[in-house]
Amino acid sequence: MKSKNIFRTMVAVMSTVTILGCGSDDVKQDYNPLIDDPKTEEPTEKPTEKSGRTEQYRPQIHFTPNRNWMNDPNGMVYANGVYHLFYQYNPQGNSWGNMSWGHATSSDLMHWEEQPVALTRDELGDIFSGSAVIDKDNTAGFGNNAMIALYTSASGAQQQSMAYSTDEGKSFTRYTGNPVIKNNDDNLRDPKVFWHEESKKWIMALAKGWKMGTEFYGSTDLKNWTHLSTFFVALPGRPSLQWECPDLISFDYKGKKKYVLLVSVNPGGPILGSGTMYFVGDFDGTTFTADPLDYPLWFDYGMDNYAGVTWSNTPNRHILIGWMNNWQYAGDVPCSPWRSAMTLPRELKLIEYDGKPLLANVVVDEVDKIASNWQDVPGTINAKDAYQLRLTIDLDKGSTITLSNDNKESFTMDIIASERMLVAHRTSATGQTTFNAIFSIPSMRAPLNTVGNSVVLDIFVDQSSVEIFTQNGSMSMTNLVFPKNIYNHLNVSGANYQAQIRSLNSVWF
Repeated sequence: MKSKNIFRTMVAVMSTVTILGCGSDDVKQDYNPLIDDPKTEEPTEKPTEKSGRTEQYRPQIHFTPNRNWMNDPNGMVYANGVYHLFYQYNPQGNSWGNMSWGHATSSDLMHWEEQPVALTRDELGDIFSGSAVIDKDNTAGFGNNAMIALYTSASGAQQQSMAYSTDEGKSFTRYTGNPVIKNNDDNLRDPKVFWHEESKKWIMALAKGWKMGTEFYGSTDLKNWTHLSTFFVALPGRPSLQWECPDLISFDYKGKKKYVLLVSVNPGGPILGSGTMYFVGDFDGTTFTADPLDYPLWFDYGMDNYAGVTWSNTPNRHILIGWMNNWQYAGDVPCSPWRSAMTLPRELKLIEYDGKPLLANVVVDEVDKIASNWQDVPGTINAKDAYQLRLTIDLDKGSTITLSNDNKESFTMDIIASERMLVAHRTSATGQTTFNAIFSIPSMRAPLNTVGNSVVLDIFVDQSSVEIFTQNGSMSMTNLVFPKNIYNHLNVSGANYQAQIRSLNSVWF
């Protein structure tokens, strides 16, 4: 999502609401990047002195930059045992602007080390979202196993550019032929690239913004791109949406290859504002064709999972991370000296439910590395940093699950057994909500997508978020909350249940 489009979104959703802190096009005019040699860039911005990461609301098991604004994850790639997470970042402040690629690395998807800023604004504009690949066969001519970043250069027009690294992401050199895909307006962005073995070419998916849809391009060398096709499906009741951050992913489904196209949209998510939908279908190297399903299908039913895309170069796994925020209030959330976090990394699988394909997502197994042993829950939750709660609840009648703290703040979820539905409530009871007029959401509904006489829920609670999953990932719901202290009491009423908990240790200490 780009700054000037935020205000179009506000008008489309709620013209009477004033959104503070998101900025406008003017926000980037005062930025003077260091571009003595704009084609070859050594990282000049380094993370500022550490804050201690103990501030109120600071997530303890989710990635946050030490300081300043962050939004979309970008350029995620795995190489030589290291997960690289690039992301939209403002090196100069805690609101949107000066868009650059921040950079963090991890060996286990849990503990992250912030690196120098990878790419900053040049003569083609801000550095918007994109992706990175490992060019193992040197198709681009920059060397075997070069790390190649494709990103949107944004300055009025949104064009696609390229930079490459031969030192495993420590520094990047701009390609002298940028932009590799020219464009004359602001509705073509967020390139996600993968190698399509059957057609022996690179495939790029690009979002069309307010023009809606996804464009597909092909290339044999990552430099010269040919337009292949356009994908668009009209969505009932949603005539005007921004399409952003596409990701085309192949899965084995019932012994056959099937493709899923992820698309982030705003406004028009499952509740209000930002959301991520997906399409299931086939891709022949040129055209993506969606199966005739009941669209939109939602990846997550909460308010705060947007712009999620997968890591490239992860054999036999599809691992996604999303931006844990919503453009309706992203500039207002009460976080300082940082603003925004990523979701927990999730592994994706295409499963069958009710005779149809369903995109499931669960927290990666690497979370076990920061977890204590499972214990029965006595009512009081003894977890300092964060925790995972596992509830097995009978579905013979309805239930209410309440997480609360000693300040009488609470987050409540209802299980409507007759509808096999989970309904979460983020109201003033959950903690601070007054920073934005529409942050309070009285009712958020999610289908459990489960069979049987009971449901198992995995609930991950951090200092300022609650992520809810069915155990097999058939439903997920991600929400920010801002209580004075972490919720440390559990109450379940209604149906019979079992509860276990394990503490999750801070990834920062």
